[in-house]
Amino acid sequence: MKRSIRVLVADDENNLRDLIVRELSRRGLDTEGVGDGEQALHRIRDGAYDVVVLDMKMPKKEGIEVLRDLQEIPEHPQVIVMTGFQEVATAVEAMKLGAYDYLTKPTKIEELEVLVRKAAEKGQLLRDNFALRAYAPGAGPYGGIITRSARMHDVLRMVERVAPTESSVLVLGESGTGKELVARAIHERSTRAERPFVPIHCGALPREVLESELFGHEKGAFTGAVNAKPGLIELADGGTLLLDEIGDMEPDSQVKLLRVLETGTFFRVGGTRPRRVDIRLVAATNRDLTAAMKSGQFREDLFYRINTITVLLPPLRERREDIGLLAQHFLETNATYGKKRLHPLAMTVLEAYGWPGNVRELLHVIERGVILCKGDEITPSDLPPEIAGAAVGGAAASLPPGASAAPTLEAMERQHIVATLRQVGGHRGKAASLLGIDPKTLYRKILGYQITPTELG
Repeated sequence: MKRSIRVLVADDENNLRDLIVRELSRRGLDTEGVGDGEQALHRIRDGAYDVVVLDMKMPKKEGIEVLRDLQEIPEHPQVIVMTGFQEVATAVEAMKLGAYDYLTKPTKIEELEVLVRKAAEKGQLLRDNFALRAYAPGAGPYGGIITRSARMHDVLRMVERVAPTESSVLVLGESGTGKELVARAIHERSTRAERPFVPIHCGALPREVLESELFGHEKGAFTGAVNAKPGLIELADGGTLLLDEIGDMEPDSQVKLLRVLETGTFFRVGGTRPRRVDIRLVAATNRDLTAAMKSGQFREDLFYRINTITVLLPPLRERREDIGLLAQHFLETNATYGKKRLHPLAMTVLEAYGWPGNVRELLHVIERGVILCKGDEITPSDLPPEIAGAAVGGAAASLPPGASAAPTLEAMERQHIVATLRQVGGHRGKAASLLGIDPKTLYRKILGYQITPTELG
């Protein structure tokens, strides 16, 4: 569930303060009260409040002094001041010092609640803008998951079921299978879709840098920390945090992450003030976390905390029916380099390859082909040598006994026909349509190449 708005009520009138605390709490706001200005400042410095309801006339330190002192506290809460009818000038001064709004006593609880919620919303927007300026992320747009694979459709059905919940999700799969796309799909179908989706790659940074990026740091926390900087956890407040390759996170960082997940609080690097966040975690890895636990590289308690729901992505070699679909999509997305099409033999090469780099590798291969292709059609010669060589080897392996293993057009055509027939479940009419030939011609080629039903299984 979304984190409650935290409110501090500072007023020396006990009955009024207790009434406001009780009524705001009853309306779902996490509300506390103090009786003087010094207590208010002490609480604000020690805790992360969203809004302070501040009386102007208080012992020890008046409200206007509290407001002045708040200017020295980075990212201080929004302030709503309460004044008497004769204190309008004080209220105007409070607004000049950055107060969100003011109310005159006696205060209507309904009006105060509306103001508190609006002030909290403004504070969240300011924090988001500050964090965005600090990181200036350049994440690419989410284009959706393209598939006709039955296994991937099972994955999508799982996404639809788990997305509306608050459960942590662990996405498993080889590098390049689309784990971040699945995480984004979960976020975009959740109740947090209007809040940020923040990915971070745990294996790309040393521990000290990772913790600074994840938790943020205070000014002077280390050499070069000339300003305070919010962490990605803060940027994800109210939304979804993707920890990509969480299996590469070092044990010390795992302990700190577990604390955040269990308590909803954390400290910036070099900070002493606890900060609260409300995040949904999606973790992803290509590692065997069970083996990592046995070797002591991954904490068992963190594993069980993130492993509420597991989504397993199949590699591209196990969803070959998607290769042509994805290749066509990548041709269209790279049309700025020139509108190109794939020669049937180039498609045969792609479908025969093992794709150790999965969908990411296919994307780069298509982009390369579009750029290097001299004409309008990408041929096998426009593809990387290791891909064309692997395809020729595969085609030769599928030739009937006694046939030549040389990289002939006939060998590649045979492989293309086999791949097309597999794609349509052996249906000759559909295969002929996809191949652009007459069904009788396809039948003659099947006989001529000695293609057997067992090859299409």
